[in-house]
Amino acid sequence: MLAMNRNKVVLASFCILASAVVFTACKDKRSTGLEYARNMYDPIAPNPDQPVSTTNELLKSFKGQTAQTPPAHTSPVGFEKYDYPNTKEGYEAAGAALVNPLEATEKNLEAGKHYFKVFCSPCHGEKGDGQGHLVKIEKISGIPSYHGDAASSRGGLMKDLTAGKIYHTIMYGLNNMGSHASQLTPDERWKVVMYVQQLQKIQ
Repeated sequence: MLAMNRNKVVLASFCILASAVVFTACKDKRSTGLEYARNMYDPIAPNPDQPVSTTNELLKSFKGQTAQTPPAHTSPVGFEKYDYPNTKEGYEAAGAALVNPLEATEKNLEAGKHYFKVFCSPCHGEKGDGQGHLVKIEKISGIPSYHGDAASSRGGLMKDLTAGKIYHTIMYGLNNMGSHASQLTPDERWKVVMYVQQLQKIQ
């Protein structure tokens, strides 16, 4: 009997509590209810896509915007400047001036082979013969081989391309090939260049 009364008290208490929660939540339709750790919802930093609040004294001098133009002669953190434009002249200048800064080690060559296989071989083929699986499936034509007497669309033979010309092409892309600058870091690009130059030696 005592246990039964105790169960009734617990059940009644639960029903009263649940009813109070439901009625409290329904009181204001615009309310999101109780919030835990409010500072996780409100950003501390200004949102660069929103106009400046007039209440923020610090941002009043920013002329109505939070996203600012960087100061002159500065570069973003991790940005590596590339001085050769995406032109025929830039391509030739890069070919004449750029030299692979990486040491030709087995480790760098293996890394270059890996990146080449992932990013380049679908079109250029794993042997650099221009017979990648996308060429066979999609019947894409005009993918040059890195060895033999294949000619570059910019003049000369593919097997004679310098490190700078290969790097420039990876940086900007050429013809149907898009830029790989966003997929490969400068260091990774040079490793691919190193591997491509190994493929150029195949007879």
